[in-house]
Amino acid sequence: MKKKLVYLLFLLPLLTVSQYTDVINSNRPGQSVSAYAVGKNVLQTEFGIVYEKQEHRDLLTTANRLGGELVVRYGLLFEELEISWEGTYLSEKKSYASLEEEITNVNFTKHRAGLKYLIYDPFKDPEKNKPNLLSWRANNVFQLKNLIPAVSLYGGANFNLGDNPFYPEDPTISYRGMLATQSRLSPKFVLITNIIYDRIGTDFPEMSYIVSITRGLKNPKWSVFIENQGIKSDRYADILLRTGIAHLFNDRLQADINFGASFKHTPSQFYATMGASYRFDFHKDKLVPIQDQKAGENGSPIKKNSMKKKKIKKKNRKKGKKKKPSDNGVIDF
Repeated sequence: MKKKLVYLLFLLPLLTVSQYTDVINSNRPGQSVSAYAVGKNVLQTEFGIVYEKQEHRDLLTTANRLGGELVVRYGLLFEELEISWEGTYLSEKKSYASLEEEITNVNFTKHRAGLKYLIYDPFKDPEKNKPNLLSWRANNVFQLKNLIPAVSLYGGANFNLGDNPFYPEDPTISYRGMLATQSRLSPKFVLITNIIYDRIGTDFPEMSYIVSITRGLKNPKWSVFIENQGIKSDRYADILLRTGIAHLFNDRLQADINFGASFKHTPSQFYATMGASYRFDFHKDKLVPIQDQKAGENGSPIKKNSMKKKKIKKKNRKKGKKKKPSDNGVIDF
């Protein structure tokens, strides 16, 4: 029983059926973004150490990058809304074979803030998503309805600070929009997709997609993922592949490591990231009077109309038990 409970707690951040969960819900490892928010009044940090190597076959350049990345997420106002800040700060040493020299560049390669809002959740009504108590197979195999995803929208801005050598042509502020979906294919598999339109307002707007599949392992504290990302703009285009593993230490702390590479040689890329996620939970459950509960809240659906009907039925039963007099004034037995 204890093992099953741990297994359930591990799957909650991956297969969550509501906004708030008792276990950390991290976007790490990888670059995909979950459709779900962290939950109201939950503050979450996701950080890592990044190493990246690039080699450009045509320009005969080699670049080694080392730095850190940090994401701060907070559940704002209500369960479906999340505000976030994302930053990646790198130091790059770039060498040119033809010039026999090395240049050092230091700045943000990612620096943005935004809001994410869940607009559709297929698991919002627990009454329509009850487990089948008579069939283990029905609860653990793929079903077509599992393809119906949760959907969220993201809107934010990129901030290009100072003389950024990584984006010298970009203005100080540009904009970013994203559609994020998340499908629970089975109790062990989750599919996340992101469609992104980035750096809006620059001379080099960027379209990209991310498709990520996460699988829970037999040991409930471990999971693996594989992710594909495609990027297209006049400045840079590529297809990237990532994979990695995550370990859940407890309901607030998760650690991970992942690796990635590109398919092209202009430039070729290899990178590795090691990091962790930690949350500060200030969430408080909202108590709703039983007569005001919606369907599926805190048990079976209870409605005011149904309560009124029950009272009327009781009154009618009491009236029906009284002896009625006949037309001639004699009480009928």
